[in-house]
Amino acid sequence: MLRLDGKVALVTGCGTKGDGWGNGKAIAVLLARQGAKVFGCDLDLEAAEQTKRVIEQEGGEADVMTANVTQSRDVKLLVEACMKRFGRIDILINNVGRSEPGDPVTMAEETWDDQMDVNVKSAYLMMKEVLPIMEKQGSGAVVSISSVAGLMYIGKPQVAYAAGKAALMQLTKTTAVIYAPKGVRLNTVVPGLMFTPLVQRLADKYAKGDFEGFVAHRHQQVPMGHMGEAWDVANAVLFLSSDEAKYITGQEIVVDGGITSATR
Repeated sequence: MLRLDGKVALVTGCGTKGDGWGNGKAIAVLLARQGAKVFGCDLDLEAAEQTKRVIEQEGGEADVMTANVTQSRDVKLLVEACMKRFGRIDILINNVGRSEPGDPVTMAEETWDDQMDVNVKSAYLMMKEVLPIMEKQGSGAVVSISSVAGLMYIGKPQVAYAAGKAALMQLTKTTAVIYAPKGVRLNTVVPGLMFTPLVQRLADKYAKGDFEGFVAHRHQQVPMGHMGEAWDVANAVLFLSSDEAKYITGQEIVVDGGITSATR
């Protein structure tokens, strides 16, 4: 079950700096472990190369490049490079995203625009280039990575991020209905609080650098008593990418340890 042999997966934001496991790195490695050929991109080429090395050391096949997927030219070059390397795209993972603090009064207009670009426009541009390829193939699976911040307020003043992630879910759902007759499925994974290398940067932004206090608070926010990990996100992505999910489209899988079901 959940095998991806013979399939090609294009993963954006596939790198993680250092030895930790971010969502993109875990997703790329897990898809490769299940037989997919992976083509990945990241703003940080060295981070992407590290993911490639892990995949190849485990006997998988991967290639990576640097790309800014908020820019249409970069997206076109990325998709062209993947097609030149592997000849098809069966799976697209829209994984890039970033949170910045601020409400409508305190946030600069440039920050709002940047948040919309990285959290929504990136997925739109990727879909714009990849969906015609999948339609021509007669099949394909797109999985976008959103956030529970797009479903509820989770304690951080990040209105642009929340709005962007909510928009990403609706972009994916609406497109899924349009492309359902064409053999292409689109779904969203909605992570809650995950203990990834990103947490350090969030602590700097939202807790004045108090990493230990920020981590403890995040654990306490989760009904299960602890944050999840990148592999929890990757496992959900794998399922939605696989043929076992062949009758699932336009849906969200929430991976949050119970946060969105709790009243506290």
